[in-house]
Amino acid sequence: MRKGVKVAIVGGVFTVMVGGAGYGAYNIISAVTGDGGSSSLGGSPAKRTGPPTGDEIKETSDKFLTAWSKNDPDEAAHYTNNADGALAAIEGWHDEAFITHTVLTPGKAVGAKVPFKVKATVTYDKKSRTLEYASSLTVVRGQTTGRALVDWEPSVLHPDMEKGDKLVTGEAAAPPIEAVDRNGAVLTAKKYPSLGPVLDQLRAKYGDEAGGSPGVETSIERTDAEGSTTTAKTLVTLTKGKPGKLQTTISASAQAAAEQAVTKYPKAAVVAVHPQTGGVLALANHGYGEFNAAFSANRAPGSTMKIITAAALLDNGVLSSMNASAPCDDSVLALGQTFHNLKGMAPDKNATLSSSFQRSCNTSFIKLSDDLGADKFATEASQRFGLGKEQDWQTGIPSFDGNVPVNGNSQDPAGMIGQGNVQMNPLNMASVTATAITGTFRQPILVSPEYGERKLATAQGLPSPTVTQLRAMMHATATSPTGTATQAMAGVPGNIGAKTGSAESDGQAVSDSWFTGYRDGIATAAAMVQNGGHGGTAAGPIVAAVLKSAG
Repeated sequence: MRKGVKVAIVGGVFTVMVGGAGYGAYNIISAVTGDGGSSSLGGSPAKRTGPPTGDEIKETSDKFLTAWSKNDPDEAAHYTNNADGALAAIEGWHDEAFITHTVLTPGKAVGAKVPFKVKATVTYDKKSRTLEYASSLTVVRGQTTGRALVDWEPSVLHPDMEKGDKLVTGEAAAPPIEAVDRNGAVLTAKKYPSLGPVLDQLRAKYGDEAGGSPGVETSIERTDAEGSTTTAKTLVTLTKGKPGKLQTTISASAQAAAEQAVTKYPKAAVVAVHPQTGGVLALANHGYGEFNAAFSANRAPGSTMKIITAAALLDNGVLSSMNASAPCDDSVLALGQTFHNLKGMAPDKNATLSSSFQRSCNTSFIKLSDDLGADKFATEASQRFGLGKEQDWQTGIPSFDGNVPVNGNSQDPAGMIGQGNVQMNPLNMASVTATAITGTFRQPILVSPEYGERKLATAQGLPSPTVTQLRAMMHATATSPTGTATQAMAGVPGNIGAKTGSAESDGQAVSDSWFTGYRDGIATAAAMVQNGGHGGTAAGPIVAAVLKSAG
């Protein structure tokens, strides 16, 4: 329970507005039968089967919304398939969120899904504010009764609520924060939309340490795995608290460029990191809602993973140098699976590791997978690049630190070209590039580890000769005529390098686009565009835009 929450019954007027097409509204006049079925059925009808009809969907949703708006939790719960869950939530709507007036306006059903708008009045300690948002419900056939029922989920009450969440009004669980970038510029969700969920997470974790004082808010309250209560999302502020200042590693200029770049694609994410400190300069997401795909996605990264594979081949003595022979064939068989290159890639029997890296020849790396071995590849990723260490990256907010499993089958060589069961996100690959060009693994951070007294992950890093060769291969990939990243990186100033990737996930027709690159010692960046195709086509321009703005 948050600080200062009162449990009391507050009287009020509740109305529900329903409409036909769109959101036009009129009052419901029909009586509630109390059995959850249609009052027109009469008697004791036989148990119905199959999907609910249009009439059932309308009647059930109307009756549910009417009962909710009148603050009749028992009646509302009667029209759901989880009466206990709905009862507790709708009781809390009045008793813990202190909502004193509710208007619910249904829209036109799309199949069994009924959208509706919420306009409610929150009243607490003689202060009132309006709460407005859109939600939806779905009507299903009850498995045991055959009745048409609202499929109850917490998201019916509010779309951002999850199982176990509560809607409460009272003194905030944490003081507000004024988050600033590394140069002191204020960061807001309005100016940088991708930071909205991030700022909420930072406030929940470090608001008390930042030195502010809490206000009174209506919020979604969430209990974490350790049993601590946090504010998942603030919906209404009744009394402003005093914000504490929280310094982040973000660069406002890089963040602005990242926000703009990802909006060009339906689903895209990007992260930029300062290679000398591990400080996150920018993170942006588009098309993922509240999910921070830039930090928490777990998808195959395609040929960007060849940075680690090339390092492992050199560090384990499989190849003596980047100029050693690594022929590029049309296809190659490994552990029962045939691997191919991208369509149109000409074979090259005289290829070296460097030239195959530049062209992103899959078969060159797959042919060497037996000599390297899955165990040594996984060890390289973990012990030298800091990946997959049981998710122990303490960035300051939740993140996924990668997964490089050993499977004992064809998934292992597939992982060496970023396919199979390898899982990464843009944060991971921006860190990989930073380690590759500096030789030192510096765990990415968003706020100082002094906040929360966090212990950062460590790794061995890379030998100097490996770093020199990785930089040279990435530089050639971004500048040579045969380099797959040359077109995307054109116009990025300074000493540059990059690696492209494309990955087929979940049987999709169009591959995910991946790209990672660096600019001098100023920044590394990595991007992922779902269903974006070739790495240089979609993710590449995003990375280039962010690198240009970093400084």
